[in-house]
Amino acid sequence: MAAVATGGLAQSGGVAAAAAATTTSFHRTAPGGGSGRLALVPGSRPSVRHGQLLVSSGLPSLDAVLGGGLPVGTLLLIEEDIYGIYSNLLFKHFLAEGIVCGHNLFIASAKEEPADILKEFPAPLLNTSVNEREEAATAVKCKHNSQASMKIAWRYQNIPTLETTQTAISKFGHYFDLSKTMAPEQIQNIKWHGFFLPEETTLCPDIKSGSVKNATTPSCGGKGITEVSSSNMACGYTRLLHSIQKVIHQEGFDGSVSQKKQRNILRIGIQSLGSVLWGDDICSTENPQNIYSLTKFLYGLRGLLRTSLSSCIITIPAHLIQNKAIMERVTNLSDTVVGLESFIGSERETNPLYKDYHGLIHIRQIPRLNSLIGNVSDTKDLAFRLKRKLFTIEQLHLPPDLSDTVSRTSKQDLAESAKLLSSGCSAMAIGKKHLDF
Repeated sequence: MAAVATGGLAQSGGVAAAAAATTTSFHRTAPGGGSGRLALVPGSRPSVRHGQLLVSSGLPSLDAVLGGGLPVGTLLLIEEDIYGIYSNLLFKHFLAEGIVCGHNLFIASAKEEPADILKEFPAPLLNTSVNEREEAATAVKCKHNSQASMKIAWRYQNIPTLETTQTAISKFGHYFDLSKTMAPEQIQNIKWHGFFLPEETTLCPDIKSGSVKNATTPSCGGKGITEVSSSNMACGYTRLLHSIQKVIHQEGFDGSVSQKKQRNILRIGIQSLGSVLWGDDICSTENPQNIYSLTKFLYGLRGLLRTSLSSCIITIPAHLIQNKAIMERVTNLSDTVVGLESFIGSERETNPLYKDYHGLIHIRQIPRLNSLIGNVSDTKDLAFRLKRKLFTIEQLHLPPDLSDTVSRTSKQDLAESAKLLSSGCSAMAIGKKHLDF
C-alpha cells in the first residue's frame, strides 16, 4: 500500500443518535504521519473500489479495462509486440499523460536518448480540438451501429460493449493525436529526469557494501527494510535503481517522510528492460549467467514504488526471453501485466476477419489491492487499432461469415444429393450420398 497517497478514507461511527454531540471518531493514520484522507494530487482520483489513488495510463480505453486507471505505487508491465511498435505507443502515451497533468517524469532507456523520446510524444487533444474529437466519435459510433445491425443471433444481444467513443471531454485521462508531436513549450514546463544506459555505464561505481538501502519489501506493507544486493545484479540495473531511489528521496516523492510542499506524482518509464542492451543475457540464452538479476531489480523497484507517490511502466521483450520461468517470476513481481500481439508478419494480417484491427491485447494480470480479487473486466476479447490520429482499444467484433463456402457440406455434395433426389429413390444406390429413412 502506497503511503500517504493510498491511505484509507476517514471513517467515523456514532455511539447513539441521542449522543451525537459526543460521537467518537477515528482516522486511519498514513505511514507518513499525515492525515488518513487521500491526498488529492492533480491528475489523479481515488478509486471507488479499493480506495487507492489512480492515475491515467494515457489511454482512456485501457483505463476502463484496468478498473479506472493505474493505482499509485504500482507497476505496469507491457509485453512488447514483435517489432515493439505498439508497445512504444503505450509507453509514450503514459508519459505524455504525465506532462498534461503536470507530473514529474523519469525516463530510462538503453537504446534512445531520453531527450529524443520526449520530442516524439504525441500532442494532446485538449478543448481546442473538440471538433476533431467529435469527428472521431462520429466515425466510431457509425461503426458500432453498423455492427449492431449485423447481429444474427439473440445470444449476442447481451454481450457487454467496451466504451470507446470520445463523445465527452474527460477530466481524467486525455486523448492524443498521433499525427502531431507535443509542442516544445509544453515539455519545458515540466520537470523530468533522464537515464541513458550508455552514459551511465562508464560511471558505474564499485559499491563496497553492494546494497541499495531504504527499499521496503512489498510483502511487509511498507514497514520492513530490505537490502538488494548488487553483486549478482547487472551494472545497468544497479545504476538505474540508485537513480530512481535518488530522485524519489530528493524530489519529495517519498511517502514515508512528511512533506511540506505541494504533493506531486512521479511517472517512471523504463524502455525494453531485460534486453541485451541492458547487459543481461536472458534474451540470448536459456541458461543466463545470472538468472535472478532482473527479478532482484524488480523486487527492489516495487519496494521503492510502494512507499512513494510514483507509478511505473516497463516494456519488456517477453517473446525473446528464452527461459519461461524467468518470465513467470517477472509477471509475479508486477502488479498489472498487459500483452500485445501484433498482426504484422502473421496470417491474421491478411485475414479479412481482422481487417479493422492491428492486433490483440491480452490482460495477463490485474492488481489485487485491498481485496482478494482484482477488478476483472467482463470483456475478454480485446483488440487495438491505430487510426490516422488515435490509438484505441476496442472489444473484438468479428463479422459474420458470409463467404461462398459452406462449412458443413460442400457444394459438390449438395449438387449430387439434389441430382439423386430428382432421379427418384431408385437411383440412390449409385450416388455417394444415401438418404437415411
